[in-house]
Amino acid sequence: MNASEESAKKVEVRAPMSGVFYTKPSPDEPAYVAVGDTVKKKQILALLETMKVFQKVKCPTNGKIVEIIAEDETPLKDNDLMFVIEKV
Repeated sequence: MNASEESAKKVEVRAPMSGVFYTKPSPDEPAYVAVGDTVKKKQILALLETMKVFQKVKCPTNGKIVEIIAEDETPLKDNDLMFVIEKV
């Protein structure tokens, strides 16, 4: 597989708006996903809090989590990269 085919299989998940990024539903629960996890389209990947409202970040495709870019409990700007997913 060449480099362009490889990059075509990768999907970037970006922040739909500014807010605080959370990897888990609450501090005492496990993260929604980890690197290496297989994910399904519309599966919850994380939460984004904007003005005390939590938005669910959902997976755009079936695949595998290759990279988690954003750090838990950090502020993100609109369009910041959060995850890289490899399509399967």
